[in-house]
Amino acid sequence: MKANYKFSNLCGTVYRQGNIVFTPDGNSVLSPVGNRVSVFDLVNNKSYTFPFENRKNISAIALSPDANVLLSVDEDGRALLVNFKRGAVLHHFNFQKPVKAIKFSPDGKYIAVSHDSHVQVWQTPNHLIREFAPFNLHRTYTGHHDEVLSIEWSPDSKCFITTSRDMTARLFTLDPVEGFRPKTFAGHKDAVLNAFFSSDAKTIYTVSRDGAVFTWKAKPKEDEDDSDSDDDQPVASTSNAAGSLYNEIANTRWGVHKRNYFNQAGTKVVCSTFHRSSSLLVVGFSTGVFGLWEMPAFSNIHTLSISQEKISSVAINPSGEWLAFGAKKLGQLLVWEWQSESYVLKQQGHYFDMNTLAYAPDGQHIATGGDDGKVKVWNTTSGFCFVTFSEHSAAVSAVEFAKQGQVLFSASLDGTVRAFDLIRYRNFRTFTSPTPVQFSCLAVDPSGEVVAAGSTDSFEVFLWSVQTGKLLDVLTGHEAPISSLAFSPTGNIIASGSWDKTVRVWNVFSRSRAVEPFTLSADVLSVAFRPDGKELAASSLDGQIMFFDVNLGKQTNIIDGRRDISGGRKADDRMAASNNASGKAFNSLAYTADGRCIIAGGNSKYVVIYDVREGVMVKKFQISQNLSLDGTEEFLDSRKVTEAGNIDLIDDHGDASDLEDRLDTALPGAQHGDMSKRRYRQEARTKCVRFAPTGRAWAAASTEGLLIYSVDDSTSFDPFDLDIELTPQALLSVLARREHLKALVMAFRLNERPLIQKAYESVPHADIRLVARGLPLVYVGPLLRFVAEHMEKSPHFEFDLLWASALLGAHGRHLRDRAGEYASVLRALQKGLSDFEQLVSRLCEDNRSTLDYLLDQLKVKQLRDGDVEMDDSTHRQQIGAF
Repeated sequence: MKANYKFSNLCGTVYRQGNIVFTPDGNSVLSPVGNRVSVFDLVNNKSYTFPFENRKNISAIALSPDANVLLSVDEDGRALLVNFKRGAVLHHFNFQKPVKAIKFSPDGKYIAVSHDSHVQVWQTPNHLIREFAPFNLHRTYTGHHDEVLSIEWSPDSKCFITTSRDMTARLFTLDPVEGFRPKTFAGHKDAVLNAFFSSDAKTIYTVSRDGAVFTWKAKPKEDEDDSDSDDDQPVASTSNAAGSLYNEIANTRWGVHKRNYFNQAGTKVVCSTFHRSSSLLVVGFSTGVFGLWEMPAFSNIHTLSISQEKISSVAINPSGEWLAFGAKKLGQLLVWEWQSESYVLKQQGHYFDMNTLAYAPDGQHIATGGDDGKVKVWNTTSGFCFVTFSEHSAAVSAVEFAKQGQVLFSASLDGTVRAFDLIRYRNFRTFTSPTPVQFSCLAVDPSGEVVAAGSTDSFEVFLWSVQTGKLLDVLTGHEAPISSLAFSPTGNIIASGSWDKTVRVWNVFSRSRAVEPFTLSADVLSVAFRPDGKELAASSLDGQIMFFDVNLGKQTNIIDGRRDISGGRKADDRMAASNNASGKAFNSLAYTADGRCIIAGGNSKYVVIYDVREGVMVKKFQISQNLSLDGTEEFLDSRKVTEAGNIDLIDDHGDASDLEDRLDTALPGAQHGDMSKRRYRQEARTKCVRFAPTGRAWAAASTEGLLIYSVDDSTSFDPFDLDIELTPQALLSVLARREHLKALVMAFRLNERPLIQKAYESVPHADIRLVARGLPLVYVGPLLRFVAEHMEKSPHFEFDLLWASALLGAHGRHLRDRAGEYASVLRALQKGLSDFEQLVSRLCEDNRSTLDYLLDQLKVKQLRDGDVEMDDSTHRQQIGAF
């Protein structure tokens, strides 16, 4: 089995904190998710997450105007310089202080960074070469008396304006200019959040927290003696070269031209942005309302409430059509098209922890359940949630798909088990027990007609019929809460694990009603059947995984995984991570599709894959390196340990500068649910792990969200059978001689996607069947996978259909005999075909309505023409009779 799984995507979390950024083409939006960055492609409806991780949660990101360099800065001011197109980390850098704002200049040559009350400007590093010290400091600018909140460059990249908590904005020049005196924009009564230049740079707008917008323009000549500057002495100059616009901005005597107010009662401005070419000002308020104003007339275009909590970040794409909003508390990311007043993207993760997950039988969808009582279904290809069920009134403890994949079951602590129809998106069955109990686990038999749930209150297992909704049976015998349930893939037996240190195997569908108990050394946390149903695995509280032969009723193997999963020291731990194995046990188990390996996760930062037969660890994955989470460090930082204890545990809540941040609405002692303890640090842990049906990916429900790891096949150069004569030039010459089969084989041997695509698309449609028949068997799988991927992006769908039909017709027997080996390839092909079928059917439905309308109009026209002809003939008859 392949163990080279690599991080593939992060679903379930779309926005955590920090600023949102659009790419220069306006088609994608970048969002910080914890210590990672996700990219949401709004045109192709896809999302992906970069594999790199910052040390802590990201507080600010910036993308260069040419979209080559991405800079992500965490809460401590440590930055990563990333090649955006390749996702490769080029350099690590420490700004030494927390960064509130970071901005590339419009020409891409400089980066302005806030540094407490100062501003530093650095030269942009070269993304094409690796340097020992790529960051070169250009200048440091001082003048503000409090923390700098935002930076905005002028259109010519020669000046920039900064805003601060000291209720002022200041204008700086990139290079010293002779006679330039620093400009201070004062007059606001609260912190100035943002300042913006107009497109012609003759107007400056400043926005403050209290809802005031000041318009600044050049002062009239008679007022020139009055100065807004706080410094009457010229600054020494080292540069005399400057453009006309540059001189105009620097030498203008700025004054308040107009004062406008939003007049939103009981609310504060949280964020704002400005689109220069259309002069649109977008403002987000603390009540979840955003407004759109046209400047300089300050005319309100529209105001809309899009969230129940305050809007943390706002961005506008270069064309000015789409607005992106992020809400930190709810974890929402919204993209709004203001002209049509419709959502382009509306995503939200689970409000609290994600408890459980389940793969659909085809591997295309993942269902998750959370502490917020919601069940969400995610598309693994796009990374988006496409349906949310919110019928549960308490935390969802387990979710399972039926074998056919069209029905989803969920169990909750509210005492109900619900069945959801994934075709009509509705809750069509609700199962309850005779007396109210909390359900902690769930299992569905392979036929999908019986669902079972275990309770934590009455220690019983309940079985219902899905068709009738009636309670079929109640299995009693456990003496403690039931932690896990699993139906055998053969469908005859069900296994239940409990805190009473036993696993019971029930033969529920036979007359014997036999029960086989297995005793373990500690409380049972999870049980799982091997795909052939002959072996049962159970994890216990002491970190062991035991394996039982179901038919013989005896233990076959044991794995002691306590040392493997232990690791990570919490801030309040009194012992080292290597000695602390308390609570380190596997809460979730899942077999691979072939049954050779088992994956296990628990209250730790590690997920482990074991070989079942040998009982050895195959690979260990660390799900997070985020130091903002508890339990990711092996050794505590001694610099943070003081006489009062660990600094991370000291409540500095009351030192916040804003009143709403200082208010403490916490319930003392509450740790679960709303996490409203005075000081709460989330813990790095895995609550559920599952393998994809294809075996090429696995997913983990963790503190960070839904992490998906997949086998990495997308290497840039991985030749299959290379020799010295095989070169791209040789391939092109073979193509020129119209030897298509040879060219296709050479392209797959080089394994470079552009060459494969060129050789593939060069085959004439009349020769497709001949080339497919002559293709060596070793290339059938890769070519089918390429056809499936080509379907998603290419408009030449009939060409792809001809290839798929020819390959399946010529090599169908070979594919059928090795169905397990080619399962993922065939599923990818099936998905591509079903997606296009839906697209064509939707298009036909739309066209049918249009055709019906045109036919009706034709009939009306014919009737009208017939009436006119009848009137003419009657008139002629009357004339003839006369």
